[in-house]
This record gives sequence, C-alpha cells and structure tokens, in this order.
Amino acid sequence: MIRRAVLVEWLTISWMTVESAVAIWSGIIARSVSLTAFGLDSVIEMTSACVLIWRLNWELGHDCTDEEECQHLDRVELRASRIAALLLVAVCIYVVVEAGSKLWNRSGETFSIAGLAVAVVAIPVMLWLSAAKRRLGATLQSGSLSADAAQGVACWYLAVIVIVGLLAQRLFGLWWVDGIGSLVIVAFLLREAREAWAGSRCC
Repeated sequence: MIRRAVLVEWLTISWMTVESAVAIWSGIIARSVSLTAFGLDSVIEMTSACVLIWRLNWELGHDCTDEEECQHLDRVELRASRIAALLLVAVCIYVVVEAGSKLWNRSGETFSIAGLAVAVVAIPVMLWLSAAKRRLGATLQSGSLSADAAQGVACWYLAVIVIVGLLAQRLFGLWWVDGIGSLVIVAFLLREAREAWAGSRCC
C-alpha cells in the first residue's frame, strides 16, 4: 500500500511539473497574476510531494516502532513543511502587490488559451489524485497523505478561480476580475501555509 502511495505522489509530481511550467509561462505572457500564482503554488505542492515520497520510502525500509527515530523523522518533515509555508507566504506577498498594482492601474490580463487549458485539465486530474490520496491516507493512517489530499482540493479551487478570471476577461472585458480573483487565491494560499506550518504526523 505504501508503494501505491509513492506511485500516486510520483504521478502528482509529473502533473505538477507540467501544470506549473505551463501556468507560470502563460501567466507571464498574459500578465495574469492569478495564473502565475496558480503555477507558483503548483511548484510548492510539487516540493511537498517530493518530501512525502522521501517520507514514504523511509517507511518502506523501516518499522516505525522506535519512538525516538520516529520523532526525529517528524521533526525533519515539520521543518520541510514550514519552509513550504514560508514560500507560500512569499507567494501571497507577491500576489497582493501585483494584484493591488493592477487594480490601481486598472489593467487586466490577456486571454491565454494555454493557461485556460491547463486549468481545465487540472480539475479532473487533481480531483482524482486527491481522492486516491485520501483513500490511501485513511488506509495507512497517514496524516501527511491526508493533508496532501486536502492540498490537492485547494489546487482544484484555484483552477476554478483562474478559469473564471480568464473567461470573464475574454467574454465580458472585466479587467478587474484577475486582480480580485488573485486576492481570493491569497486566502487559499494562506490557509495552505497555516496547515503546512502546523504539520502532521505520519507515525
């Protein structure tokens, strides 16, 4: 079952690599803060998945019955989670500054078909990955897997915000939607940061 969890995390990394690259590239080209923030969040989620793979591989080779060793592993994982939390806060600062500037200057985004496509595909992909992680987390009694599943749901919400912003700008010329949508994304990122800072035990 742990091997299956590792496979799911590798699938997550594979998708996040594509998602982050396309979202950041198209976000910069389209001057879309929400799309760029979506891509940056994907990079941080990819990093978290790498940490979780390391943790799961450790569990494959060890019987987590040594309380001292298990506590040491938890401390290392918590430190990695808190680094991710600080990175999320940095993304939030970037988004607030950029979105505030765009709203102040009344500038919108350029429509991006690549950005729209990656956000649309992200919804079913992340829903499937999150469901798989949730089931595996419950079976393995892994707090980290369950937390990772919740992070995937947040990614689904961010994708919806990106889609709404792009279509609102394209169809109705609502220049302010990207700025407002970006600030909504900040709320999700701050929640992710808070949960990452708190961490979760696997043993």
